[in-house]
Amino acid sequence: MTAFNREAALEQVRRIVGYIEKPELTKDEKDTIVKESIANFNENVNPGWLEYRKSVSTDAAFVEWTDSVDHFEDLYGNEFIDCLGGFGIYTCGHRNPEILKTVKAQLDRYALHSQELVDPLRGYLANTLAKITPGDLQYCFFTNGGAEAVEMALKLARLATGGRWYISTVGAFHGKSLGAISMGGKGAYREDYLPMIQQVQHVEYGNAEAMEVAIKNLQTVGEKVAGVIIEPIQGEAGVIIPPDGYLTKVREICDKYGVAMILDEIQTGMGRCGTMWRCEHEGVTPDIMTYGKAFGGGIMPITGIIARPNMWGQKLIDNPWILGSPTFGGNPLACSAALATIKFMLENDVPKMAKEKGDYFMVKLNALKEKYPTVLKAIRGAGLLICMEFPEAEVGYEITKGLFSRKIMTAGTLVNAKTVRIEPPAVLSYEKIDHVMAMLEESIIDAKKEFNL
Repeated sequence: MTAFNREAALEQVRRIVGYIEKPELTKDEKDTIVKESIANFNENVNPGWLEYRKSVSTDAAFVEWTDSVDHFEDLYGNEFIDCLGGFGIYTCGHRNPEILKTVKAQLDRYALHSQELVDPLRGYLANTLAKITPGDLQYCFFTNGGAEAVEMALKLARLATGGRWYISTVGAFHGKSLGAISMGGKGAYREDYLPMIQQVQHVEYGNAEAMEVAIKNLQTVGEKVAGVIIEPIQGEAGVIIPPDGYLTKVREICDKYGVAMILDEIQTGMGRCGTMWRCEHEGVTPDIMTYGKAFGGGIMPITGIIARPNMWGQKLIDNPWILGSPTFGGNPLACSAALATIKFMLENDVPKMAKEKGDYFMVKLNALKEKYPTVLKAIRGAGLLICMEFPEAEVGYEITKGLFSRKIMTAGTLVNAKTVRIEPPAVLSYEKIDHVMAMLEESIIDAKKEFNL
């Protein structure tokens, strides 16, 4: 174990801060950063991350250093078109200048809040969010990450209903904290942590009847269900779109049995699927909704929940901290980013942009599917949440590697590449989409030869 070494630490941080503040780096400095970054991940982060990164490259020396609009660059200026979008973060693009301008202005005023005085931006953001969400959703609670938002939703459902059980779905992904992963529907994420929250049942996604049976059976034996939690589209499971009417039926079931309906819109919301919120597709208002990913405009991390008034009971009014008290939740910098993001989305109709470009992608992808049916087995998507399905994970890995070698970033789902996502910024130009499709076809041709498909 390395002993505390003040002088070595100070010398290093001075050098690294110098790299950050320096407008241009020398080649020697770039080479040093690459070498040290690999060593740092192996020795102080997790060597597994470098192995994971090699799923798209046999060269671990690509060190991300800057980004802009629809791409990111490594230290040496190699540009990669972003078709991953940070798993949904970059709907408005990378370092969107309109959003960045607002955050910089707030940073020059004050960054974090006192924890005691009234911070106005949190109130303005909550009020604005109530204006752009469905139905009578009204009360907000801001958090820092998606799993944290899910935890707050689960706790609120218990507070509001007095129930203790939850119904989730097979294949679901709601984050990796203990409560969130208890709701998750994939064994690989869960099995090392068993037993988790015990009062959870998983039913088939898209099957409202199975959900009703689970709730009814629990209530028949004297157990009270607090909430149902579902994604309007299952993202990590491979962009699984439920049958039309599913959300409407679940809403009816929740009303019938007095159960809170929680919609996890962390990935599907904020314009990603062609509407501001995916639940608008069926005109459904949940009791509690989570949001995140693109909510901070690709600039700041901010997530949270918004709930209907009947969920916000007297306990929460009497004790505002009973739900939670995240130190950095709803901080001014994050709220300024979210407010600027909403402004940009409404002024530029980003949901419409995502729908139109998503439709354009789908036409071209379906043409490739018809042309190479032994390689590209299925296409699914809504807006710019799209996935391609291949015969097996190894084929998908070959495709992602081929795209990466052609300077296009994407990634698989379910921690494999049988299904590979296309989730770019909505500001990606049609010319760049055409280029991505041309590079995808080249990668498909290579994989077809490699696997003799």
